[in-house]
Amino acid sequence: MTVMKRIDMNTYPRRDHFAHFCAMAYPYVGVTVDADVTDLLALCREKGYSFYLLVLHAVALAADEVDEFRRRIDQGGIVEYDECPTSHTELKPDGTYAYCTLRHHMPLADYLAKAEAARAAVRESGTIEEEDDVQSMYFISTLPWLHYTQLVQPVACGEESNPRITWGKYQPDAAGRMMMPLSVLVHHALADGLHIAKFYEAFDRQVRLLCNE
Repeated sequence: MTVMKRIDMNTYPRRDHFAHFCAMAYPYVGVTVDADVTDLLALCREKGYSFYLLVLHAVALAADEVDEFRRRIDQGGIVEYDECPTSHTELKPDGTYAYCTLRHHMPLADYLAKAEAARAAVRESGTIEEEDDVQSMYFISTLPWLHYTQLVQPVACGEESNPRITWGKYQPDAAGRMMMPLSVLVHHALADGLHIAKFYEAFDRQVRLLCNE
């Protein structure tokens, strides 16, 4: 069960930064980085795993490693979750999409089984109504048809501060490594470039852990 705590703003070291960015009309910061997924693809081909689910799993666990990614703006202050589920888009047979919520802190075999069942159910009868505590979620989407270099993501106004993570089509680089654009968008009142960089480092680490299981 997800646990939430409230941050003491009197001792919060980024209190001035929080106030500064909360006053902006568009306080979000994002970046796209090419992630090396060569070994992850090889693992999926060897084991028959879903590449999409393994990327989703690694992304969620990596985001949870960064405290700032688990924080949300709430009633003018900050709350922090101990772990966050993902809400990702699932393409339905009619070309629309629905949202699917997954949790990730479990053995890989259990995760894959639960995830495949949840995805099948959502494709059949899912909607864009969220199933859980929306504030706690990471919002996940993909563009598997495009290897892009930049992405602009929609955000709501007010206190919405859920990190948004998106990836696109992988393709080989000049050295033959399979590279996949991986985008992150966060609320700048909660996170800086340092924290975004920590996420990408954690993602690489999670991929290595999956490949070495």
